[in-house]
Amino acid sequence: MESGQCRCDAIGSGAAVDCSTLTSKCLLMKAEVMGSKSGRREKPKDAFEDTDGLYDPECENSGAFKAKQCNGTTCWCVNTAGVRRTDKHDTDLKCNQLVRTTWIIIEMKHAERDTPLNAESLRKFFNETITSRYLLKGQYITNVLYEKPYITIDLKQNSLEKSPEDVDIADVAYYFEKDVKGQSIFHNSVGLNVSIDNEPVKLEKTVVYYVDEIAPEFSMKSLTPGLIAVIVVIVIAIVTAIVVLVLTRRRKGKYVKAEVKEMNEMHRGLNA
Repeated sequence: MESGQCRCDAIGSGAAVDCSTLTSKCLLMKAEVMGSKSGRREKPKDAFEDTDGLYDPECENSGAFKAKQCNGTTCWCVNTAGVRRTDKHDTDLKCNQLVRTTWIIIEMKHAERDTPLNAESLRKFFNETITSRYLLKGQYITNVLYEKPYITIDLKQNSLEKSPEDVDIADVAYYFEKDVKGQSIFHNSVGLNVSIDNEPVKLEKTVVYYVDEIAPEFSMKSLTPGLIAVIVVIVIAIVTAIVVLVLTRRRKGKYVKAEVKEMNEMHRGLNA
């Protein structure tokens, strides 16, 4: 800071902490738990992937996606990146606006290696590549994070910041993803050769997450079969436990009643 005091953001909470003194135990514990969950930064709760892949889109004359996309009698709403953000419905579906994607998270995983990459060299490589190869202004590259073996690039751009001449982060992410997968859209280009400190880096997996200015509208129908199966198993387990508990209590109640009846008969026999 201007005063010479150093401040940092605590992992997991984002709280600003004074680095020149001890951080509270609560914030430290939260940071440790967050770090142990996945080994890398967690995604925003409203971030979602493109699970549909390539389709034949309807475009405006400007080149933007139309808010409503259809495939025959099935329709859905998309964001400015053309990624589905609602469940699929029939043609009566209403998409009132084209919701803007303001934050794109590109997550890559490099192949196993003995030593980690140099974080500063990696940051410099991707910043220079994105600004020169894809013509995106540096102000829209808000973070290049390295958490071995994961590389995360944050692209942020809202409608107020973007001028008509600026390239869109959705277009940049699409070109970039194709490049790192060896499916370059550029003419006579085989893709992007990632080299850090003159050492080639092999990327094994690339995933793109989208965060819109308005949260997506997915329902339970959009859950994957695996997740649905887990939910069903949990529900069945809970119902079974309740049934077992009820039957156990009934049996116990019958046993107590029988025991009381026998005691009464014994008393009557003694009195006789």
